[in-house]
Amino acid sequence: MLSQKTRYTIRALQHLSDRYKQGGPVRLDEIAAAQNIPRKFLTVILSELVREGIVISHRGRAGGYELALPPVDIRYGDIIRITRGSLALVPCASRNAHETCANCLPEVECRLRGLMLLLRDEMAQMLDRMTLADPIALEPPFDGEPEASAAIAE
Repeated sequence: MLSQKTRYTIRALQHLSDRYKQGGPVRLDEIAAAQNIPRKFLTVILSELVREGIVISHRGRAGGYELALPPVDIRYGDIIRITRGSLALVPCASRNAHETCANCLPEVECRLRGLMLLLRDEMAQMLDRMTLADPIALEPPFDGEPEASAAIAE
């Protein structure tokens, strides 16, 4: 599950992406109000994004924040990795932060780990393909049976 910090980060970056073509910095208060993010928490998030080179901070009366890169160069997978450290749902399926799960079977015998590795790889492909520039529907279309269920049934 995504942490609250990761969700706030994505929403803040989406807001900055929406304003990218207009140019110039966006005030912290505008982002906080529009995205319903606590101002203090947003300050911490944006400071981390500045350190990561994703956001630029401008001081002063006309200051604020803007993307350091074009939206097409910022991938959702990278955003999640920066804020969460991993795309994996369980520690044993992480590529970058692998840990053996407590109270589990040996990894070579654990089918749950196998499932989570498949899920992680599929999710990574999708999130690494999608950027802040991609339009995202408010609710993706649902045609009855999800593709994942159909693939598992085969």
